[in-house]
Amino acid sequence: MANMAPDDIRRVITPFTRDSTAAEVLEGIDLHGRRALVTGGASGLGAETVRALASAGADVTIATRRPRAADTLLGELATAGVPGHVRVAPLDLADLSSVRRFVASWDGPLDALVANAGILALPERILTPYGWELQQATNYLGHFALATGLHPALRDAGDARVVVVSSGAHLTAPVDLDDPGYAHQAYDPWVAYGRSKSAGILFTVGARRWATDGITATSANPGYILTGLQRHVDDDTLRALGVMDDDGTLTPLPYYKTPAQGAATSVLLAASPLVTGVTGRYFEDNQEATTVRDDDLRAGDVSGGVAEHALDPDTADRLWERATLVLGDA
Repeated sequence: MANMAPDDIRRVITPFTRDSTAAEVLEGIDLHGRRALVTGGASGLGAETVRALASAGADVTIATRRPRAADTLLGELATAGVPGHVRVAPLDLADLSSVRRFVASWDGPLDALVANAGILALPERILTPYGWELQQATNYLGHFALATGLHPALRDAGDARVVVVSSGAHLTAPVDLDDPGYAHQAYDPWVAYGRSKSAGILFTVGARRWATDGITATSANPGYILTGLQRHVDDDTLRALGVMDDDGTLTPLPYYKTPAQGAATSVLLAASPLVTGVTGRYFEDNQEATTVRDDDLRAGDVSGGVAEHALDPDTADRLWERATLVLGDA
């Protein structure tokens, strides 16, 4: 498999660091007149993404499975008097009929889609009606259906961006195109999560076909953050990771980010002029990541970067075709 980040392709470097916040990334940027959609925008990283975009003047739609969960954020933004308008709409990414209803209800152009919602480490294998394991169905396929359904709105914006929130968990978990439902192998919650995140990166590679429509697609690793995403992780695992004490109190480790820091890379990709025209690339700590060869991953001494298997255009195209067939049958 070819390395998809050869030395003659210049990496994108920005003035921001791992400690920069979403607000700092957008300082001085005026987003009035631009429309953004953030899935899972009611809490955690999504809420910080919404807060930063709306504070810069963007009109933001929060797409969430539980719209009332956004009430606190909406009240806070109204009290703060942010210049951007924020609304909430129901969306269940695991239910393709819900995705279709959301797409049908959308009106007008869309400047930025931030695919932020996700689930992590479901302890048991759960299948959707179309045979996909639930993490892959939610984190990847639901967002694929949403983005492809909203393609006309993104195209009409003239200069639109799709941002996929991925994870360093993708590094050791390539997608399995032949067994998305774990019918022929043992289910592992962490492998399933990692595969769903590899798939999200591959979507941004496959989206190169949208470049002539003025649409770019990039992916982001927010880093280590404590949010509601860990709700399915058992206490013993959290204690083994060092983020829960004997009393059950969650405490971030020194290298963990705050949600505002974790959302910075997503916001950079969604709205900063520093990445205009950049597509099919993966960022972490507000910089484009270096590519890690799969041989090095197998050697086991890797702490960051983007996996070669997640940037392979042939795999990206095959995954795109497979997902398109599922949507046609669902």
